[in-house]
Amino acid sequence: MIAFFFNILLALAWIALSGSFTAWNFVFGFTLGYAAIALMQGQVKILGGYSKRIPRFILFLCFFVKELISANLKVAFDIVTPPLYMQPGVIAFPLEAKTDLEITMVANFISLTPGTLSLDVSNDRRVLYIHAMFAQDEKSLREELREIERRILDIMR
Repeated sequence: MIAFFFNILLALAWIALSGSFTAWNFVFGFTLGYAAIALMQGQVKILGGYSKRIPRFILFLCFFVKELISANLKVAFDIVTPPLYMQPGVIAFPLEAKTDLEITMVANFISLTPGTLSLDVSNDRRVLYIHAMFAQDEKSLREELREIERRILDIMR
């Protein structure tokens, strides 16, 4: 998080030095700051691993958009076709996320996916209870949820 804040400061410094206050100039300054941090992270331990997070974030966004589209199509197909294929259910999903922020991000991204809704977290913060519209194949549902969690944790850790 410190490296990201430092990257924002470098981008703002670039804007101030260039004198052009545009969004494209901020993106260019952010990119330059990202390259500078990537070069420095070997010498400054607090910056370690930052250069891997932005590519992982971009890959996660692509993955999540693909999942979002496929989930929307699945729900839309079930609504449009006369027999309902959904078999709703609640599952207990064991979490690998440890911190409150990680658990919150996992729960929110699961809730953003159509057909799933995060209901509650156990008192020991090890299990997330999820309502799913299509819970007939619990094993594949858990695999999909595990993939979302793994990708989020790759970005955050």
